[in-house]
Amino acid sequence: MNHTYSRRVFHSGLLLTGVLLSACVTINIYFPAAAAEQAADKIIGEVWQLQKGEGGKDKAAPAPSTTPTQSQPQPQK
Repeated sequence: MNHTYSRRVFHSGLLLTGVLLSACVTINIYFPAAAAEQAADKIIGEVWQLQKGEGGKDKAAPAPSTTPTQSQPQPQK
């Protein structure tokens, strides 16, 4: 093989690698913590209601509802 040809292949591979690496983009999806906590509280409440209906007296007290805190800033509209 010719030395110039192998150098060209090497540089083309390097360029292709650089282009592919720069094309990788991380997408951060904002998921509001307050909405997640409300959904969890709702599910927990439903589970406790089902347990009360099946077993009569519930065995443990339900977890207290927590006030949602904002751990991330709200997106600008």
